[in-house]
This record gives sequence, C-alpha cells and structure tokens, in this order.
Amino acid sequence: MTLPDKTLTLLVFISLGLGVLLLLAVVILAARRRPHRAPQPIAMDDALRGMLDGQAQAFRRLEQAIRQLYDGQERLDQSMRGAVQRVGLVRYDAFEDVGGRLSFSCAMLNDEGDGVLVTSINGRQDTRVYAKPVHRGDSGTNLSAEEEAAVREAMLGPRQTVEAR
Repeated sequence: MTLPDKTLTLLVFISLGLGVLLLLAVVILAARRRPHRAPQPIAMDDALRGMLDGQAQAFRRLEQAIRQLYDGQERLDQSMRGAVQRVGLVRYDAFEDVGGRLSFSCAMLNDEGDGVLVTSINGRQDTRVYAKPVHRGDSGTNLSAEEEAAVREAMLGPRQTVEAR
C-alpha cells in the first residue's frame, strides 16, 4: 500500500504527538501513585517498556516509509528530466493564397532544451509534415523563422510569446 507524502507526514506527526502524550500520561500517573516525598527515579514496569518498544517500532516503520518515499521521489525526478516540459507553438499562413493559420511549428523540449520540432505546412492541395531534432535549444538543420520562433517560445517558458521574424 502506498500513501501520499502529505498523509505519511501527517501520520508521523500524529504518532510523535501520541508518543509524547503517552509518555506524559505515564509520568503523571507514576507521580500520583507515590506519596510526596523525595523524588525517586521512575521504575519502568513491563507495560511501559512494551509501550515504548511499540512506539520505537512504529518510528522505525515510519522512517522506512519515508526512505521509500524519498527513493521514489528521486526516481520521479530522474524520469522528469527527460519528459517534455517546454512547448512552443507558432501558427501561421505558409502561403499567401491559404488562410486560417493552419500551418504550424511546434517545439517539444525537455527542461534542458532537448527534443523535437514538428512543422506542418498546409497548402491547398496537400499538407507536409517535418520533424527536426533540437539539442540545447538549437538544431543542426536549417530552421525557418517560424521554427526558430517556436524553439524560442519553448525555451522562454509558457508565459512568454514570441512572434516569427
């Protein structure tokens, strides 16, 4: 069974709080049993030892769960580095006699600027699609002004818009 991070964090805090409350209750009960004389060390009986051992075991399980969550988070971070995180889209009219801005260039890049640039040129008779590799925000092949604008938009981030030159 896998629990979300927030749930596990909440369980850790609840367990810590209950452990502290339990320990305070035991100390208070032990203090009430004795007449008010000179303070003596608290003798741990078997019940108290059992409760503390149970709490220690619960802490070990929680620590193991937190380690598993951390390892899972590391794996997710590693796989996210290669995922598409930056997208730039430029729509345009490739030909003067075809309107509607149906042609487009779309750059889909990971966080480091590596990925692919897809261009679709829409004409009256046909549509052509091209794919070009992008490495660190640059391509080894010649790019049109619209393709360069799509890569720039992807590299700048989602809130920036770029016009083709």
